[in-house]
Amino acid sequence: MSKAVTIYGIPNCDTVRKAVKWLEANDIKHEFVDYRKNPLPRKDIESWDKAIGWETFLNKRSTAWKPLDQSVKDNIDRDSALDLMLEKVTLIKRPVLVLKDGKSIDVHLSFKPEQYQAIFN
Repeated sequence: MSKAVTIYGIPNCDTVRKAVKWLEANDIKHEFVDYRKNPLPRKDIESWDKAIGWETFLNKRSTAWKPLDQSVKDNIDRDSALDLMLEKVTLIKRPVLVLKDGKSIDVHLSFKPEQYQAIFN
């Protein structure tokens, strides 16, 4: 069984565009999910958390992170981080590449051609 490939992000992000172009150039069938237009179900980011940990995909360099109240930043935990990422999707590092085969889920962040080459070989 082949894995379903889904890439999550926002279309105006250069890194997301590069990742999608790479998938297309390598004839890898995929679905793109613009998580600004299509809100993520909590179960999706919970599965990402289980696969790689919320600390890994929380983007503390995001412009949405900077204006948060310092007490929010100081007291961030799994539940509050997931809530924040659902509310402000730009707090999620991107792109998020998800490979599913029904039994397992592989989650990868960011994009570099050599990284994707290794994933798909």
